[in-house]
Amino acid sequence: MAVKIHWIRRSVAIGLLVAAGSAWPPAAVTAAPIHPVTEAPTTGAERQAALVNDEDRRLFQVRAVTAVAPIKGGVNWTKPYRLDTGSGYTLVLTQQSADYTIADLLRLAPQTFVRQGDGSYLLTENLYLNAGAKLQLSNPGGLTLRLASTSNGFVSIVSFGGRLSVEGTPQAPTTITSWDTRANKPDTDVNDGRAYIRAIGGQFSMTYAKVSNLGFWSGRTGGLSLTGTDRPSIGNVDGPGPMSKGQRRRAEAAGQDPAKAEAPPSAGDVVAQPSGPLVTPDSRFTVPGQSYISGKISHSTISGNTFGLFVSSANGINISDTTVEDSLEGGVLMHRYVTGAVIERTTSRRNGGAGFVVSRATREVRISGSTAEGNGGNGFTLSGQPLATGPSASGESTASYGSNSVSNSTARDNKHYGIEILGGMDVGVQNNTVVGSDMGIVARHGAEKVAITGNRLRGQHRQGIAVRDGVTAATVTGNVVEGVKTAIYVRDSAAEVRGNTIQQATSHGITFIGQTRGSVISYNVVAGVGPSALDTGRANSDMVISRNQTFAWHDTSSFWVKFRHYASPMTLLWTGILLVILFAAMKGGPRVSGRRSARHPYADKAPLPSPPPRELARAGGWGNWVQVR
Repeated sequence: MAVKIHWIRRSVAIGLLVAAGSAWPPAAVTAAPIHPVTEAPTTGAERQAALVNDEDRRLFQVRAVTAVAPIKGGVNWTKPYRLDTGSGYTLVLTQQSADYTIADLLRLAPQTFVRQGDGSYLLTENLYLNAGAKLQLSNPGGLTLRLASTSNGFVSIVSFGGRLSVEGTPQAPTTITSWDTRANKPDTDVNDGRAYIRAIGGQFSMTYAKVSNLGFWSGRTGGLSLTGTDRPSIGNVDGPGPMSKGQRRRAEAAGQDPAKAEAPPSAGDVVAQPSGPLVTPDSRFTVPGQSYISGKISHSTISGNTFGLFVSSANGINISDTTVEDSLEGGVLMHRYVTGAVIERTTSRRNGGAGFVVSRATREVRISGSTAEGNGGNGFTLSGQPLATGPSASGESTASYGSNSVSNSTARDNKHYGIEILGGMDVGVQNNTVVGSDMGIVARHGAEKVAITGNRLRGQHRQGIAVRDGVTAATVTGNVVEGVKTAIYVRDSAAEVRGNTIQQATSHGITFIGQTRGSVISYNVVAGVGPSALDTGRANSDMVISRNQTFAWHDTSSFWVKFRHYASPMTLLWTGILLVILFAAMKGGPRVSGRRSARHPYADKAPLPSPPPRELARAGGWGNWVQVR
């Protein structure tokens, strides 16, 4: 169905161009102005949104022309040509075997690509790389490229299925920036739009470069954007592949030279066939997937963009040894359908939003050895939430995403959280250092199988590690949390909290609240000062609590707090039974004058006393007896 829609669009475009015969050749094609505004926007936001729509419209028109130019104009339009797009021009670079270079741009656009007196180059028209075209922005001794960007308009460099390379050296990096020709300085006003670079499908690479002050409003026009497209892939940047045996036979049957015959249109595994009998009858049909972009960025600096680096619909992105700073919005954004991205030794700092964002519908994104510092949002955000929770207009999947991780990285003094996990599954946060922020590591929104292990946290305002709001199968082990109010906080979630070291907590060491069935608290060492080391009185489910060391905790709770803590109904019941037994024991037995007698209990059974026996002696006769003493 997607293939059918694609060919319908192409047919419509061809029909429009044929109907407007006077509009050919392409150099004379007039599209809508870059910034047509029927009603003046009342706010900067409205104006910027309108400019984004205008850019989308311009690119669609350029795509329509480039799709039919070789068909209409033959070989003449397989070479670079220019389109008049109203308030400016767009130079279309077509496919060729060699890369386009700075020397080629000077030759192809002598009036709009001009070398300045200070050795820099000023670009005053849009560049568009057609599918298969390759442009290398580099120059021996270094390159400084300035993209015109004023209140009257701005230019862009857009690659659509081509290969765009920005290359410098450690001693002479390539520099690209927007440029206000009136003020003779970089453009910092985004309200009237700003120059940007975008790669749509194809390949992008950048090394030893400095990119600054680009972009406005949206991710795709945000500065440096690497995005895929929903168009069918039309081949790689090195040109069409060899013809199959069947294609060669059909070309010979049609009287064509197979070496020169054009391969039939195809999109991935879908190849166009003429009408009539099917070559391979099959009732199945396939829908082409998205055309993903791949790219590599290393040893570069991106500063002052609206979105520092925006990536979507990408496969195999690799970012290393790069700094993204002072962006108006987020720093590094993996937006949608990014798979297999690796971000290493990258610093994202002082950005208006989060430092690193791994958004919904992303998988297998690995961030390691990186730093997020002083950002206006989170240091790192990992979201694996589904795109839909039920039937939707776009029919998106309700499945969660995951297998993303942050390891051996640092989050320091970010305004919101250090690391936040929003849903998803199989998420790893390991061996990181989190300093400051409102909270350190937060997992929520029903995340599943979250491993928070081996991290060091200190100086958070509220909680060090928080697991809440429906998280299941969470593992919080081997972490060291210092100097926070509540070190580990679990609410309405199931977590195994084991083998953690807590120091200098000032309120609670470990807190469990709500439904926490199946949770385990064991082998933790808890030290600090506050109402409780293990705060589990507000948990409503059975848990396993064993072998925790809390002897270094100083309990500061009042008598009545302790009384309420221990005065559970069962405790009161057993206390009452014990008191009854004691009272009964004290009540029994005789008393003398209100006091218990010390008399022997069998004193009344003792025999009566009798005098000792005495010896009698006869005195004088038989009847006279005397007592012998």
